[in-house]
Amino acid sequence: MEHLKLYQKWLDDENIDEKTKEELRTIKDDEEEIQDRFYKQLAFGTAGLRGKIGAGTNRMNRYIIKIATQGLAEVIKARGKEAMDRGVAIAYDVRHYSDEFAKTAALVLAESGIKVYLFEGIRPTPELSYTIRKLNTMSGIVVTASHNPKDYNGYKVYWKEGSQILSDIAEEITEEIDKITDFSKVKEMDEKEAKERGLLNIIGKEIDDDYIEMVKGLSLRDDIDKDIKIIYTPLNGTGNKPVRRVLKERGFKNVIVVPEQENPDPDFTTVGYPNPEDIKAFEYSEKLGEKENADILVATDPDCDRVACMVKDDNGKYASLNGNQVGAILINYILESRKEQNSIPENGAIVKSIVTGDLGKTIAKEYGVETIDTLTGFKNICGKANEFERTKEYDFIFGYEESIGYVYGTKVRDKDAVISSMLLAEAAGYYKSQNRTLIDVLNDIFEKHGYYSENLFSLVLEGIEGQKRIKRMMEVYRKEYLKEIKGAKLSKFIDYQIQTETDFVTNETNKIDINPTNGLKFMLDDESWYAIRPSGTEPKIKIYIYAKGDTLEKAEEKVENIKLAVMEKLNSVE
Repeated sequence: MEHLKLYQKWLDDENIDEKTKEELRTIKDDEEEIQDRFYKQLAFGTAGLRGKIGAGTNRMNRYIIKIATQGLAEVIKARGKEAMDRGVAIAYDVRHYSDEFAKTAALVLAESGIKVYLFEGIRPTPELSYTIRKLNTMSGIVVTASHNPKDYNGYKVYWKEGSQILSDIAEEITEEIDKITDFSKVKEMDEKEAKERGLLNIIGKEIDDDYIEMVKGLSLRDDIDKDIKIIYTPLNGTGNKPVRRVLKERGFKNVIVVPEQENPDPDFTTVGYPNPEDIKAFEYSEKLGEKENADILVATDPDCDRVACMVKDDNGKYASLNGNQVGAILINYILESRKEQNSIPENGAIVKSIVTGDLGKTIAKEYGVETIDTLTGFKNICGKANEFERTKEYDFIFGYEESIGYVYGTKVRDKDAVISSMLLAEAAGYYKSQNRTLIDVLNDIFEKHGYYSENLFSLVLEGIEGQKRIKRMMEVYRKEYLKEIKGAKLSKFIDYQIQTETDFVTNETNKIDINPTNGLKFMLDDESWYAIRPSGTEPKIKIYIYAKGDTLEKAEEKVENIKLAVMEKLNSVE
């Protein structure tokens, strides 16, 4: 069988170190584990690479990093000496082997004659995006698995605009990767030689200072209560220094960090699953918040590109705000502030993903700002910022998605939790000066625009069989979708894979202008909708639900009805 041949090939390969081979020998009697590690090569896509750390073709290790980086090197080399001299910026997070993987990538690029700017230590992902633009590099790499569990790592590639690569560049890199037949074809330059030849350049404080000044320059107002008490947790990730520095330099005096989660910890000992979208990540923050009587709790994920918050309610308890709600509050704060300053551009736009709720769109419309929908992922959201820069069709103001990712302005072309944390603190301080909390603001928005509720849930299906079942679920639901849920009838169906929208009111099917992806969206006649898609980075199928009602209770009831109906249908697929 092919996976056993590949397993033996790694054991026999003189280019693979003894420590890696020893790890492989420990699983010699576990064919299921061997199969999982070798049944495929970790696929390089528009999200780069992401997977469990370990030896094997379907794992994150320095050999897979080398091959991917050589693929990138060939793509850059094909663009000539100017592209090679512009080079590549590289950042990495706190995870196991992140520093080693980053250095490996740097030395593979150097061997190909490509200049590299490598950060001296851990840095947040958005700072990498900023650095690409600041240093005018051709590309960028960040070694991170974002909010995945501790046994994962990843490798994301960016292009010259500072945003993640889209399918065109990803396909070029994949073509070059496929040409590499064995590890002997990929070489690393000696680190000392790379430095002496000016191919490896270590960067740090000077970029940090520029980045922090840029973030502070995006602040919107100073007529705020800066004594607001904030509990902050970086969840043992890269956000600790930049977020605290920005808040301090903006004058927020009462920022208290969760001590157990302050410093880097690749095992995420206190949280396990370091995803601030999950309310369990706030356990330590809530305890500290209650002790300190804090107004707001803020958490960033390990690579500090996503941010979540909880707010003290009227009962003194902390209520969680989901990604759609935080997005709506930020849009409201940004546009309210800019209207006062008379600085909303005539052709201003916010950009959101197709699975992000519509409340932000409703607020934007009130201020004369357009809302553009894209496929999921900030590579697509900031891809629109790149497009607007070229066409001048719109002026990009804000981008966001329901999975707690936000960016304001165009200096960073990825979601940025440093910028977003500052704006959240500002908004909380501004509304506190009016004796209002962020919950009060959200309720005011609901009263004005209608009550919105949403839910995201996933079915996790790991391994080969799990991937096959996810594929079957998508195939079955695509053909046997629900026509009615609790009296709400299907009005529109969008199949993003074949780029069509079917209107059941007019009985017309039309093409849509959006890149193809494996996703489905269903609109009901009561203003509810839901979407289904496989995750691009995790072994799960994701279901997004959104509903509007006359009251919050009615909206929540609609969400629950959709969830139960869709779950029943998906679980019936064996």
